Amino acid sequence: MNLADFGRFSDPALLILSSLAEGPKHGYSMMNDIEAITGVRLGPGTLYGALARLESAGLIKALPAEDRRRPYELTGKGAGALREQLTLLRRLASAGLRRLAAS
Repeated sequence: MNLADFGRFSDPALLILSSLAEGPKHGYSMMNDIEAITGVRLGPGTLYGALARLESAGLIKALPAEDRRRPYELTGKGAGALREQLTLLRRLASAGLRRLAAS
């Protein structure tokens, strides 16, 4: 599955999947983790909209609620999609850096 299918949600989707690659998290924990690793703060609307899309695509799944918080975890399909996208980003970054160094 290509995350580009998520259109404008592709960036939040990639951030969420990367956060969940470390293990299950609830929304607030994901927002904090994403901000810590990228400096990007997702708003609740963006986060929960992307979570709904990722869950309906089978890339993540909701776990039983803890208190009032619902954690999510990466599925095997989600891990594969994340790996594919990060590999593409690595190739892009390498090519871009090589080209910058040559100019």
